[in-house]
Amino acid sequence: MAKIVSASEAIAQIKDGMTVGITSFATFGAAETLLKELAKSFQEKGSPRNLDLIVPTTPGDMSEDGWGLSALRAPGIIASIATSQISKAPAIARMVSENKIAGYIVPLGVFGHLFRAMAGKKPGIVTHVGLNTYADPRVEGCKVNGMAKESGRQIVSLIEIEGEEYLFYKSMPMDACIIRGTYADESGNITLEHETVVSEQFEMANAVHNNGGIVIAEVKDILERGSINCRDVKIHGLTVDYVVKSAPGDHVQTYFSDVFRPELLGMIRVPSRSIAPMEMSLRKIVARRAAMEIKKEKALVNLGLGISDGVPNIVNEEGFASQITLGVETGVMGGVPLSGLDMGTSVNMEALYKMVDTFDIYDGGMLDMSFLSFAQVDKEGNVNVSKFGSRVVGPGGFVNISQNTPTICFSAIFTFGHVDCGIGDGKLAIKHDGSGIKFVNKVDQITFSGKNAIKNGQDITFITERAVFKLSENGLVLIEIAPGVDLERDVLAKMEFRPLISDELRLMDERLFAEGPMGISIESNAARPSPRL
Repeated sequence: MAKIVSASEAIAQIKDGMTVGITSFATFGAAETLLKELAKSFQEKGSPRNLDLIVPTTPGDMSEDGWGLSALRAPGIIASIATSQISKAPAIARMVSENKIAGYIVPLGVFGHLFRAMAGKKPGIVTHVGLNTYADPRVEGCKVNGMAKESGRQIVSLIEIEGEEYLFYKSMPMDACIIRGTYADESGNITLEHETVVSEQFEMANAVHNNGGIVIAEVKDILERGSINCRDVKIHGLTVDYVVKSAPGDHVQTYFSDVFRPELLGMIRVPSRSIAPMEMSLRKIVARRAAMEIKKEKALVNLGLGISDGVPNIVNEEGFASQITLGVETGVMGGVPLSGLDMGTSVNMEALYKMVDTFDIYDGGMLDMSFLSFAQVDKEGNVNVSKFGSRVVGPGGFVNISQNTPTICFSAIFTFGHVDCGIGDGKLAIKHDGSGIKFVNKVDQITFSGKNAIKNGQDITFITERAVFKLSENGLVLIEIAPGVDLERDVLAKMEFRPLISDELRLMDERLFAEGPMGISIESNAARPSPRL
């Protein structure tokens, strides 16, 4: 039965050299009081130190000394980290990039499934997720810096079953974990009703408890024993060792707002017209062109982080959001997923899954299409969103999603750096272009394999504000350019390789570059002819 203790008493259970799990999702749901107390203990006592962290998605507010894992930035606390995405805590990301702590980047969906296996004392999981990407041991084996490569630790191995290749991700035993819930009663039963994202709290707690580890839960408040409805108990007190009440101001719904928003929990519905349309910009042009690829009613459509998260706004503005189901890996299904710092949430959702359950249906092929962003694309159609030179970012759920969706639109602004364009009169006028090239001969890291996509028959489109490409067996094919753009100067000269050019090369729709709704629909999208490759 769980003990109700102070934060310092709970952190005293974590000893030097332990492997510690921490749940959250980026800008939501970290146990702030406990993370701050861990940092305080190290500062005052020099312990706990040299921790091996397992953090499915690193929490943070993108500031050096802000919320989330940035609290543990002092040298000596962390020895290694296994995560899927690390950019929200820049101080920790820099430590990985500068080879000061060992870094292992694992596809997000693998973690929850691995915790389930660990709870059942299984050796690991077998999956196709990660084949021919950086996760594949023939490429990097999830090791993203020198310390990880020199450690001898093996995260994943290649196996063959009945003539097919798979990856085997080994179990990662944890000595302790830090999770966050909403309420606990005096028996340690934990609820999650005000957690904007239900990540891997349940699975991690079971994995730790069933293997003799210590489960520490931080909650907003502690209630009388027996006062929580049994249907609201998501983690039973028998699984929890210690419960800590959050310090005032620490149990925030999101790092970027002090206002409690019940619509993000499905507690209320708000008029869809209350969601303001995007202002005209290059970002809006890309999101509009991506939305024109939605051609199937009742499709289940995934949204990724970055420029592609503007698609729901366009679909809402054009009036056909109710004809499809928009979802995010965090578990939101339906409604209008939000973008930017609110990415991972949705208003007027139809269902809210646990994140682990979402990856069950994603990995199984239930998605019809996905909108994802890209940072680099090479001539073979490989995509990189996870590492640039030595700078480690991590892909989150990108690998699971991109490998398991039949139709994918990858989106980005065409170049890196400051891009200044005139938008209007149905065309694009490039006044100043970015100096960085995104279409490169070879990506810095393979987060998505073009070779795999061709083998699996996936339909892949690359969308920018000035050009649209399709992936073919012979590489990228240019199928559209923006009105007002010079093919040689503004497109081909800004690529490290020369793509194939479709015999049916056409201009992008003029409505993309005009104010007001475009007047597109699923029916009109489906009626647009597809280019022959």
